[in-house]
Amino acid sequence: MKMSQSLLVLALSAAALPVFADEPAPADPLSFNIGAVSEYRYRGISQSRLKPALQGGIDYAHSSGFYIGTWASTIKWVKDAGGDGSVEIDVYGGYKTEIAPGLTADVGVLQYYYPSNKLSTSANTFEVYGALSYGPVTAKYSHGTTNLFGVPDSKNSGYLDVSATFDIGDGMTLTPHVGHQTVKHTSVASYTDYSLTLAKDFSGVVVSAAIVGTDADKGFYASPANGKFMGKTTLVVGLKKTF
Repeated sequence: MKMSQSLLVLALSAAALPVFADEPAPADPLSFNIGAVSEYRYRGISQSRLKPALQGGIDYAHSSGFYIGTWASTIKWVKDAGGDGSVEIDVYGGYKTEIAPGLTADVGVLQYYYPSNKLSTSANTFEVYGALSYGPVTAKYSHGTTNLFGVPDSKNSGYLDVSATFDIGDGMTLTPHVGHQTVKHTSVASYTDYSLTLAKDFSGVVVSAAIVGTDADKGFYASPANGKFMGKTTLVVGLKKTF
C-alpha cells in the first residue's frame, strides 16, 4: 500500500561539469512501471478481495540520494468495508545513502490515499519509515502517525519486516520475507505475514510468483463481501514492465 500530510520538497542540484563524448551517459533518474497481479497483497492481506489488480507508478531518484515517487493500484476492500472508491494512491519520498562500507540507510515518508473513501474512520494513512540494508538483507520499520487503514484509535501502529534478495543467476532472484504488523489498541488486528518470491527479469519485463501467507485473525480479516479470509496462504503471480 507499497496518502493529510505534507509531501517532501526536494531541492535538486544540477551538475556543473561538462559532459564529454567518451564519458558514460548518466543513468536516467526518472522511471515508470506498469503491471498486473493475480491478487494485490499488502503486508500479507488481500486488498483486492482475492481478485486480480492493475498497478503502476513513477519514480524519480536523484544522484544525491533523494527520491520521490507515486504508485497506484486497483482495490476492492474500501467498498467492501462500506465506503467508496476503488483505487489506492501512494505518494512517498525520502533519502537513501551508504553510511558505512556495504551498509545503506533509507529514511522517508509514505502517504496512502484512498480518494472519497467515505469510511467512518478515514482509510487514508501516513507513515514514516527507516531501513538498513547490508548485502542482500534489509530490515525496515514503518510507523503510522495517523489511524491505520480505517482502524479506529490505531495511531502509532507499526510494521517491522526483514527481507533478502538473492541473485540466483540468469536474471532470476529469490526473495524471502517476514513481517509483523502491530495495530495499536486492537490486538486482534495484529499479525505476522510471510512470503517467498521467485522473479525472472526478461530485459525489463519481470515475471514473478510468490507464496504469501499470514497468521492473521480469520474473523477480523474476513471480507464483508463474501466472508472469505483475506490473509490465507496463496500463490500470487505478477507481470511488471519498467521503462
